[in-house]
This record gives sequence, structure tokens and C-alpha cells, in this order.
Amino acid sequence: MPAPKPDRRSNLVLRALIDDMLERVRMLNRETVSLSDKERATAEADLEGVMARVRRLAADRPAQLQSSGKNQ
Repeated sequence: MPAPKPDRRSNLVLRALIDDMLERVRMLNRETVSLSDKERATAEADLEGVMARVRRLAADRPAQLQSSGKNQ
């Protein structure tokens, strides 16, 4: 029988990063016309950084669950 999937809200750090990422996407969508090229580039770079952190944390999560399951 497959193990139940953990609730997506159980990883509060990942949830906070995703919320931050969504807020940045919304801000870019709202303010894209009023941003200078430099401000837009900075906002996009910041968003890429948050997205990279989300990917790293999400990819690491299954490995953590698998290793903890092996020790039981």
C-alpha cells in the first residue's frame, strides 16, 4: 500500500516561499507598465531567485521523506 502523501501545507518554509513568489508575480503583473527597464530587470531577477529556492526546496523534500522513512 503506498504511503499517504504529506499535506502540502506541512512544509511551512516551502509554503512561505511559494506565497512570496506569487506576490512577486502579481506585483510584476500589476506594475509592469510603470516599471523602468532597470526596475523590471531587478524584479525579474529577484523572482528568479525565489523560484530557484522553491525548486531546490521542493526537489529536496522527497529525498528528506525517503531517508526518514528508511530509518524507521
